[in-house]
Amino acid sequence: MTAEKGTPLAAGSQRRVSRLTVVEDAASRWPLGRIIGVAMLVLGAVLLAAIAVGAVTLSNLSAGRDQVVKKIDPAALHGSQLYVAMLNQETGLRGYLLSGQRQFLEPYGAGAAEQARQVAALRPLIAGMPGAQRDLSNALNRLATWRTSYAQPAIRAVAASGKPMPGASVAVGKAEFDSVRAPLAAFQLALAAKREAAVGDLDSSASTLDSIGIASAAALLLVMIALGVSLRAAAVTPLTRLASDARRVAGGDFDHEVDPSGPREVHTVAVDVNRMRQRILRELSAVRYANVAIEARAQELERSNAELEQFAYVASHDLQEPLRKVASFCQLLQRRYSGQLDARANQYIDFAVDGAHRMQALIDDLLAFSRVGRFDRDATMISCASALSQARVNLHGEIRKAAAVIETTDLPSVRAAFSLLTSLFQNLISNALKFRGDRAPVIQISVEEQPNGFWRFSVADNGIGVQPEYADRVFGIFQRLHDRTTYPGTGIGLAMCRRIVEHYGGLIWLDTDYQDGAKFVFTLPVTPADNEEPLHD
Repeated sequence: MTAEKGTPLAAGSQRRVSRLTVVEDAASRWPLGRIIGVAMLVLGAVLLAAIAVGAVTLSNLSAGRDQVVKKIDPAALHGSQLYVAMLNQETGLRGYLLSGQRQFLEPYGAGAAEQARQVAALRPLIAGMPGAQRDLSNALNRLATWRTSYAQPAIRAVAASGKPMPGASVAVGKAEFDSVRAPLAAFQLALAAKREAAVGDLDSSASTLDSIGIASAAALLLVMIALGVSLRAAAVTPLTRLASDARRVAGGDFDHEVDPSGPREVHTVAVDVNRMRQRILRELSAVRYANVAIEARAQELERSNAELEQFAYVASHDLQEPLRKVASFCQLLQRRYSGQLDARANQYIDFAVDGAHRMQALIDDLLAFSRVGRFDRDATMISCASALSQARVNLHGEIRKAAAVIETTDLPSVRAAFSLLTSLFQNLISNALKFRGDRAPVIQISVEEQPNGFWRFSVADNGIGVQPEYADRVFGIFQRLHDRTTYPGTGIGLAMCRRIVEHYGGLIWLDTDYQDGAKFVFTLPVTPADNEEPLHD
């Protein structure tokens, strides 16, 4: 079987060949990850080399600094203090020998003790400095010789005679002590030379480190410039071109062909954009067809809504007019022929009057239910206390007949229509009056603000209550839990309450934990109204 040009089979073959070509082209390109990886590898190698050389130089610099700061300078300080301790010994001895008084000998003993402390501190500091160790040992040996050959015999002689020593003998002792100064001065000179050499090494290491830093910075700059130019040519420029092509396609130019180029990922994205563009072209026709269907459906819905509006008008006027005539004539029959007909005829007339009234109430309630939210153009900040007062006025007769007590706390203002808010309170109070039981009704209305930005209202009564299993059913339209003869009504009141509350973004439910009757809870949003005063206060 052969495939001619232009047939579906030929077109499919061409698409497969084109797809294979695209795949092979993409496979031959470096991926962006590899390009970035090579760039990072080069940059890392330069950084590692600079770090290695810098680390060695820093190590030498740190070692030289430690030599100066932690050994040579402390050793020089202790050497000076050792020299002072030796001088104190000679000065104290000379004062004792010239005066013969014991208190002048105290610096001699204190100097000897201080000398021991300074020598103990110097020994570890000059470890590794053989010249300084030799000079220190010579100074200590000469001082020990001066102490045993001159100082101690002189102290014993003065102590035995109780008289000062002649000045000539003291001068001889001072001359012997001067021999100690030479090795101690050599010790200090050795430390100074050692410090000068270490400072020279520090300066050299610092200069080397500066040179390495400058060279490393220059090398890094050159490498980064080269990498930046390479990355721009290999990745940034193709990405910029792809972004420009994608914007043209996104702007509605679906016939614009995107040119695949650059790294493998960019090339693949360009190919995908082309496929997406082709898919969009295919989908546009389907969308246009769907839009035509949606427009037809919208027109049908508009016609349906218009018919519903017409039905509402008919229900409120044309249907209620004959219903009022039926009720009026039945009432005329009831008044004019009362007592002239038998009991069954009177009962039939009563049924007709009651049925007409109930039908009229049902139509009114259905109309009110259907209009919730459809004509809510007068929503503004309304005082709940004002709406509750109007509801009490509307139910004045029922409240007085039942001897009901309505207790309430301070109520806030909410954004709503006054008529709907009044209807909400009126239906809940009417429900409590209707299902009141044997006791006089006590209705408690309270409110509290919740952290989630809603007011939480509760309307509780002491009536017959509602079983928990009917907690959801009571809000359904035409749902009744009791016989109509026992508790009259159309079954729309609580459904109306739910529709009003949900229309303003709240929720309403039956509190099944409440045991003393029925408790209905509903929420309404807390609306900031800093510059708007509540109406109907």
